[in-house]
Amino acid sequence: MSLMQELISLLKEDIRFIDNDDKLLRNKIIETALKLDEKLLHLLLKNKHVSSHFFKKAGEVLIFDKEKFIKFIDNKTFLPDSYTAFKNKIGLVDNKGTFLTKSKEVVLVWPYKDGIFEGGQKKSHEKRREIFYNKVLAPDEIDRLLAPKVMTNFKRIDKNGTQVLTKFNRDVILNNKRGLPENTITDNLLIKGNNFLALHSLLKAFRGKIKLIYIDPPYNTGSDEFQYNDNFNHSTWLTFMKNRLEVARELLADDGSIYINIDYKEAHYLKVLMDEIFGRKNFQREIIWRMGFVSGYKTAVNNFIRNHDTILFYSKNKEKMFFNKVYIPNEEFKPILPLSEPVKKLFKKYNLSDKDIAEILNQINFKLRGKQYPLEDTWNCNKWDDLNSIAIDSSTKRVAETIMLSGKNFKGQKPEKLLKRIIESSTKPGDIVLDFFAGSGTTLATAHKMQRQYIGIEQMDYIHAVVNRLVEVIEGKQVGISKSVNWKGGGDLVYFEFKKLNEIFIEKIQKAKNTETLLNIKSDMQSDGFLSYKVDTALFDENIEEFKALDFDRQKKLLLEMMDFNELYVNYSEIDDAVYDIDENEKKLNKDFYKVKQS
Repeated sequence: MSLMQELISLLKEDIRFIDNDDKLLRNKIIETALKLDEKLLHLLLKNKHVSSHFFKKAGEVLIFDKEKFIKFIDNKTFLPDSYTAFKNKIGLVDNKGTFLTKSKEVVLVWPYKDGIFEGGQKKSHEKRREIFYNKVLAPDEIDRLLAPKVMTNFKRIDKNGTQVLTKFNRDVILNNKRGLPENTITDNLLIKGNNFLALHSLLKAFRGKIKLIYIDPPYNTGSDEFQYNDNFNHSTWLTFMKNRLEVARELLADDGSIYINIDYKEAHYLKVLMDEIFGRKNFQREIIWRMGFVSGYKTAVNNFIRNHDTILFYSKNKEKMFFNKVYIPNEEFKPILPLSEPVKKLFKKYNLSDKDIAEILNQINFKLRGKQYPLEDTWNCNKWDDLNSIAIDSSTKRVAETIMLSGKNFKGQKPEKLLKRIIESSTKPGDIVLDFFAGSGTTLATAHKMQRQYIGIEQMDYIHAVVNRLVEVIEGKQVGISKSVNWKGGGDLVYFEFKKLNEIFIEKIQKAKNTETLLNIKSDMQSDGFLSYKVDTALFDENIEEFKALDFDRQKKLLLEMMDFNELYVNYSEIDDAVYDIDENEKKLNKDFYKVKQS
């Protein structure tokens, strides 16, 4: 008998630990062990195999290793719940990666598509808690995952609307003023797909060419506005970030920089991770961004009021880093005396005309102050700097630069003014900016208006709202920073997606509303999808009633785990395989992107 079998048999001798169905009570066993229950200890000492595992000798004394015992009991493989039991029955086993113990371990993540401001919700803090799905893959499960993917659904979008893409635009060496290798793609790119896989597909075309990376990743707080996976444990979140930052560093130019917007929950852990990947010597600044004046429910907490985000700023190589010192110009100074209603009433009390009031305010707020003020590493924190968050400014009014989702303001996005100072500080016109958590598209919209090339990656369906926002940028809509940079419109962008395989089933599973639909999807997966080699579908069918007894979210998660994650999208190496039905124009564009000679 194995240790597990022996221990189960032993514990069942104590009636305190079994229920009416002869199943062991995990919590009762743990509770009893914590109390160092004498009867439990005698029971464990009866069996030499068990006692040698959980007791250690100190001289002539035996000491019970309580922590080791509880950890063993608490492991789901020892006392599996119905979900784990069914997984094991059909051949699936848990992959429990520990942060940084397996260097090639990766975390893929998929958001539900309907998890944003719905169900009559009026405020972001009222949002219901969704269950999201992530998958940790061990090194031995990855063989084709990171290979370049086939792209599809190409579009060029310009002032004339959506056009058929015929080729990518590229630098010609004679006209290349950016210092990039000849034939570098010059198009703005918006990519729909899993960002980890997309980053790897960008390596061939953009390795070492990105001047600036800005990301606003999921904060892992339980209340992220952008509904990515919000169900990470701490170590999984760090591994998720590590995977993406390692490949991001390869894309960054030697004189490039990366800025990461994060909050206090993970900021200090992320700092240590960034030190490992980019090197402590390349840490530049911890920027503190104060959100603005808070009111309402946020002030009710019985503690100091949290009112800032952290932006971690690193260089790729501190000796080569490009940095442009930025100043706040006088015309953008935060007013010392804003024209509020109480101020208006005070001025009127002294019978001042509107013209006099305007002149007094202009003198106080601008004329009597300096020409400019240098940016500090604390933003929106002094009498010169005016940079409120969208969430603060849109709490009382509609902010024009926000995108709309389900008829509501998307308050989680960052203001264009925030991105303007980052882009201005770390790039020149024509440089390439990357945001692989593109979200509402603020980085892309700002970069477009500032004459920078950009690459955005987003996997959620609201990417079409991002497209609409960028169309408005091309049309010259006057919102955000448009006036301050004299934006009149123009330019274009290329949109494309990755050609889906198992990703099709992921999306169907996430959108399913009942068990019957899931079972139909499972049938389609067997005939048209790629299942994990571990899965025994015959055993699934034999135990179908156990599957139906699981709660609905567990049913979804189990079907997702049945798939082979190396086959989410079509690999570029298989572009000529007739089974994938890739047309000749798409083949030509893929070969153009990856710079492969046309046959």
